[in-house]
Amino acid sequence: MWHDMLALPVPILEKVLRTAFVYALVILIFRFTGKRGMAAMNTFDFVVLFLLSNVVQNAVIGPDDSVTGGAIGAITLIAMNAALTRWLATDDRAARLLEGTSSPIVEDGRLIPGTLRRLSIRREEMANAVRLHDGDSIDEVQTARLEPSGQLLIVLKPAARGATKGELDQIGERLAAIEQLLSRRPS
Repeated sequence: MWHDMLALPVPILEKVLRTAFVYALVILIFRFTGKRGMAAMNTFDFVVLFLLSNVVQNAVIGPDDSVTGGAIGAITLIAMNAALTRWLATDDRAARLLEGTSSPIVEDGRLIPGTLRRLSIRREEMANAVRLHDGDSIDEVQTARLEPSGQLLIVLKPAARGATKGELDQIGERLAAIEQLLSRRPS
């Protein structure tokens, strides 16, 4: 029993190379399918991701179902991901190449149709995102862009922005000063 769980039918180097190759392939697939894949997964995206993990499983583990083989694959994946993340954090050119750049979606209240099509974002999705950022409509958006990470950044026009806590505190202080002045006035 212990031998079956721990014995490696595949050489360690093959296990590491299989894992590294599949990791690189999946990164390239996601890189060329666009940012939106990670930004807001819908049911179809989730199904693809779920099935993808099952499809590439045998390519990673090969004919090995040992605990040791699984541990080697897991350690290889985590080590490669950590190394890639550190590299991208220090090399802007590599980050642009592997992650891409931000994509403008809205400029001065107007959607950029070509970008919406390229990123497969529907107008309704953008309108909902604006509402989640406390805007009422796309007309109120100064700029919106999709970052390489999939994060949607929306900046509302100044007139559409809500008051900040600091601004409310200033108003409160000014009202208190006015009340104090009014209470000093003789009747």
